[in-house]
Amino acid sequence: MSACRKAFLVAWAAAASACRGGAERGTERAPEVFGFGRAATAEEIRAWDTDVMPDGTGLPPGSGTVAEGAAVYAAKCVVCHGSTGQEGPFDRLVGREPREGFPFGRDPRLLSQRTIGSYWPYATTLYDYINRAMPFTAPGSLRPDEIYALVAYLLYLNEIVPESAVMDGQTLPAVAMPARDRFVRDTRRGGAELRE
Repeated sequence: MSACRKAFLVAWAAAASACRGGAERGTERAPEVFGFGRAATAEEIRAWDTDVMPDGTGLPPGSGTVAEGAAVYAAKCVVCHGSTGQEGPFDRLVGREPREGFPFGRDPRLLSQRTIGSYWPYATTLYDYINRAMPFTAPGSLRPDEIYALVAYLLYLNEIVPESAVMDGQTLPAVAMPARDRFVRDTRRGGAELRE
């Protein structure tokens, strides 16, 4: 064993012992401040605070049409998801089968068929995910209008909105996804209570 590794293990064992001893006695606590880093500025927090809720809270200004989305998809998405959103090599985006029932939890063979049209409960989640993670080679690089357009196009391909649809901060949360009523809200509480 190298001297460096041995020194690390000795230090780690001492720290672990001190933590255990403090927890057992209830007298020692973790420090309020560890002495490194700095507090995030309000501007830094705003830059990362981009979540979008099912009711549309967090959606930015902007809009996009199905036709605009088709152009963005062809330029930024087709290489990973195929020309119709079904070919891959990455996740299949388009598909409404099975149209009846919701068998994904009962039949593992159907897990690969969880598409936007058959599985996603909220259209706003599509905006949130594309905004954070797409395109794969440059996540976060799309403008709000491009994202709204992509969402409109993908919803159209999944037969959820008409070809004339325009997505924006008001119309997107109003989209009724086919799987919306298939999920059960988790009303259990955390903290002192344990989820069972």
